[in-house]
Amino acid sequence: MSEKIVLIDGHSILNRAFYGVPDLTNAEGLHTNAVYGFLNIMFKILDEEKPEYLTVTFDVHAPTFRHEMYAEYKGTRKPMAEELRQQVPVIKEVLQAMRIATIEKAGLEADDLLGTISRICEEKGMDVAIISGDRDTLQLATGKVKIRIPKTKQGRTEVEDYYAADVKEKLGVTPTEFIDVKALMGDTSDNIPGVPGIGEKTATKLITEYKTIENVYAHAEEVKPPRASKNIREFWEQACMSKTLATIDTHAEIAFDPEKAKYGNPYTKEAYELFQRLQFKNLLGRFDVEATANRVEERFCEVTDRQEIETVFAKACQAERVGVSIWKEDGNVLPLFVHASGYGRISIACDEEKVYSIPCSMETDMDALFEKLGEVQAAAGEFVMFDLKQYLSLFQAERHERCFDATVAAYLLNPLKNDYMYEDVAREQLGLLIDEKADGMCRSCYEAYTAWKAAPLLKEKLAESGMYELFRDIEMPLLFTLYGMEQAGIHVEGEALKSYGDQLGGRITELEQEICEEAGETFNINSPKQLGVILFEKLGLPGGKKTKTGYSTAADVLDKLAPDHPIVSKILEYRQLTKLKSTYADGLANYIGEDGRIHGKFNQTITATGRISSTEPNLQNIPVRMELGRLIRKVFVPEEGYVFLDADYSQIELRILAHCSGDEQLIQAYREAQDIHRMTASQVFHIPFDEVTDLQRRNAKAVNFGIVYGISSFGLSQDLSITRKEAAQYIESYFETYPGIKRFLDEQVEHAKENGYVVTLFGRRRPVPELKSSNFMQRNFGERVAMNAPIQGTAADVIKIAMIGVDRELKERGLRSRLILQVHDELLIETAVEELEEVKGILKEQMEHAARLKVPLIVDMHTGNSWYEAK
Repeated sequence: MSEKIVLIDGHSILNRAFYGVPDLTNAEGLHTNAVYGFLNIMFKILDEEKPEYLTVTFDVHAPTFRHEMYAEYKGTRKPMAEELRQQVPVIKEVLQAMRIATIEKAGLEADDLLGTISRICEEKGMDVAIISGDRDTLQLATGKVKIRIPKTKQGRTEVEDYYAADVKEKLGVTPTEFIDVKALMGDTSDNIPGVPGIGEKTATKLITEYKTIENVYAHAEEVKPPRASKNIREFWEQACMSKTLATIDTHAEIAFDPEKAKYGNPYTKEAYELFQRLQFKNLLGRFDVEATANRVEERFCEVTDRQEIETVFAKACQAERVGVSIWKEDGNVLPLFVHASGYGRISIACDEEKVYSIPCSMETDMDALFEKLGEVQAAAGEFVMFDLKQYLSLFQAERHERCFDATVAAYLLNPLKNDYMYEDVAREQLGLLIDEKADGMCRSCYEAYTAWKAAPLLKEKLAESGMYELFRDIEMPLLFTLYGMEQAGIHVEGEALKSYGDQLGGRITELEQEICEEAGETFNINSPKQLGVILFEKLGLPGGKKTKTGYSTAADVLDKLAPDHPIVSKILEYRQLTKLKSTYADGLANYIGEDGRIHGKFNQTITATGRISSTEPNLQNIPVRMELGRLIRKVFVPEEGYVFLDADYSQIELRILAHCSGDEQLIQAYREAQDIHRMTASQVFHIPFDEVTDLQRRNAKAVNFGIVYGISSFGLSQDLSITRKEAAQYIESYFETYPGIKRFLDEQVEHAKENGYVVTLFGRRRPVPELKSSNFMQRNFGERVAMNAPIQGTAADVIKIAMIGVDRELKERGLRSRLILQVHDELLIETAVEELEEVKGILKEQMEHAARLKVPLIVDMHTGNSWYEAK
């Protein structure tokens, strides 16, 4: 049986992966989707081929010119996207770490290298598999050389295989004749001009009959149709040029020794480290990482003796810094002895000598260990954990100034990541690589050690970036406030929720009947395909945009039709109500606890701007624009003896914009408590303040809030149903009215371009990598982010400061009232009736003085016996 070599067209497969895999970035902000896709394709091929030899070819500069004399054609290729270009050296670094041979030579394209190497290897009696996304390589197919072309279909990679016989069967020509077909038909993707007017079908027919373009030219008078005959003669030199361009050189001047391309074990320690850095977690399972184990593991020890456990905790209490991890039950712990919470192991690190892991057993119970842990938190100099809030219910942690949450610290340093696992921090801060297949004891120790060891480094980086005070004074105290809110929860009337669901269900049924009656037939309203046919074919509504899967029935399409077509309005209402029913009326019931309350989660490491998010369930996203949506707030009620007190900031982002921009006119308006939107309308439309109409005020309001989000003339024209020219004039007039705002927004974009990030008033950084994108839409989005993030981020910081202050005052005064919900610029307090006036005072004081701005912060407060009434 012949030995086999796999040859991979490096740039071709990298390019295919780049456009086939959604954008990925690692913790350093490096784009990695092309590298990830390349590796997946390569591993799939290697698993199938099991070759003895492997080589990846690269263009020296992709794309290069096969012949300089044809640069006028090939030089018009579209330049490589910047996000792809930066991944070329990365894949080369990865292949080098995997000890996979690569080859490149100035002046030669990758397919010339493939052609020459495949010929050399075939002559040595080897089987050859060429992996390329370029169909040009089909000309290299023989009985021993197989061309494999990967294609991505529905997220899965499929590979088309071609030997010489397959080329003849599927294309109707031999591999050599395929060159002449391309010479005639050309190739726009490769800028091969070909002969005008001759497509693939005609070219294939001519070459099947005449075999070569030279023979076609010799019989040009006989060629049909007449236009093809005329063009072959007129563009003969171009056809010859195209043939040269399409022909892969199989005798290029390169030295290739197959022995240097021996394929061994690619799963090296160096490759594992790279995969970790690139965050290719799904590929790490391919490695046997025993060789990569860190010497840190030598310090891990399990402690089960009661006296030894006492000694460990005594040592931790006296330490300057303690790293702790609490782990779920694993294979080493009998479920019988696991704590009711599911946790069965505590690991502690407080120096370089040892990392202790204490499992739950017959001799030790977790309640006792958690009590000891509370003593450590109270006594140690610094108490470090990942995702600390998750564990606060297990032990008493009163003094937040002693606590350090490594997850929150890592988030502040890079708020664009999806998660902040201890493995990532270990790799990024300590250079430690952790085997994900290690047992629970080992991984628990790693987490505790990483928490202990990385805390000073994280603290130093926070200080260098100007965010340590933000971490210490806002994020860490907030963690305890959010924990208290989660524990308190919010009371829900289950029967009222069910009744609300029934009400929605009734209206949904009515709408279904009305829609089908107006359509003249019964159909599935939830099927975009069926709905598109009804609206744009049967009913003949205008504006139908047909895609591969049918007509678009997206909200923006239907919104434009709704005012003139009642059926569309009903469809939009139907969609809103079905979403309401499934997500809230039905969905919320699943979260009601035995105490009749929903204990959701508030997350502080999710959004890039610093906003708090709500999950399990999301109580921040309850619809408020339609009355039937607002009604769901009626099911949220206070306990007996309490009322809801709701407080929200008035136009906080606009006020922050006034402060940050220093625009005197806007600042003066707020100081004089003017109607900002009416004043803006007066200035922009050049009419007296008292003569501004309600419509003009609404339009000005849209401009005011739109400016904060970097709205474009197109976006504003869509919002106000006006022409783009009118919208552009609105924006221009707005900036003439408030020149300080224009100057501030431009400065933010410039700062982001120069430094890669923008900053809030409290030092929070928001990276803006989109500004470096080669994609215009991405850069445009980046500019809007640069304008908005400092405003939205500052607003998020202000409400956090207010939350901390309100929570602290309620506790210090020994009040029964409690903060239970935050919805961006709104706080909800479950207030004891007799404490109402005092709590109102606390809210007003803490919220209106959360930040010192050039304009006053104003709070609106309402009370009620349900969230609906209070809002």
